[in-house]
Amino acid sequence: MPRFAANISHLFRELPYAERFRAAARAGFEGVEVLYPYEHPAKETHRGLLANGLDLILINAPPPNYAGGTPGYAAIPGGEERFRSDMRRMLRFVGEIRPGLIHVMAGYDPGSGAFETFVQNLQWLADQAPAQRFTIEPLNPVAQPGYFLNDYQLATDILTAVARDNVGLQYDSYHAQMIHGDAAGIWERFGAGAFHAQIGAVPDRSEPAPGLIDFPALFAAIDASGYSGWVSAEYTPSRANTADTLDWMSWK
Repeated sequence: MPRFAANISHLFRELPYAERFRAAARAGFEGVEVLYPYEHPAKETHRGLLANGLDLILINAPPPNYAGGTPGYAAIPGGEERFRSDMRRMLRFVGEIRPGLIHVMAGYDPGSGAFETFVQNLQWLADQAPAQRFTIEPLNPVAQPGYFLNDYQLATDILTAVARDNVGLQYDSYHAQMIHGDAAGIWERFGAGAFHAQIGAVPDRSEPAPGLIDFPALFAAIDASGYSGWVSAEYTPSRANTADTLDWMSWK
């Protein structure tokens, strides 16, 4: 079975932020994601990780100017200086919490020049922090209308152009199924370039369950591919208590 992590920005939301770390560890997770840790003092996140023996697997790069705007602007032409300023600030912030991966979001309705802008911004960021690993992720147009990076082949083309060893693909079963109609097939085609994987069911992004995605088969395919990274639960629990939605962790 893959190594499972919990996205505590989605899971255990019935609890205060500081308590979600303990809940994740008690449920059997050894790693967590926090989408926007900037909303909390870095020391609070660090304490939650340390006290519960958890790795911080992934965070998102911050929204513009950390002000809660629309997340993602790395592919927006004309925004390069703001991007660089915010990314320098982000790299200072993460020095204490040390995430394994940072997801860099492309942005919405960028117009012409988006591909080149995204590539250049990713190259700059990768060179600023060569020891840090970064990801990009295709998002489906139903959940994220207008998002520039909305196809796995496009993501591969961008990564080829970026040509940096510390920038890779972020796979998500929910988005892959919604975009291409075949989450397992997308893993078969593109999983070799994945730094990270996430799971959620379709169409409502709830916990893994029997349906359009055969999760036991997907888990087996991930194992068979030799992937050594984490598989993070990034879904919206269908029940009030997240612990009641974790049966999938024992599937084989």
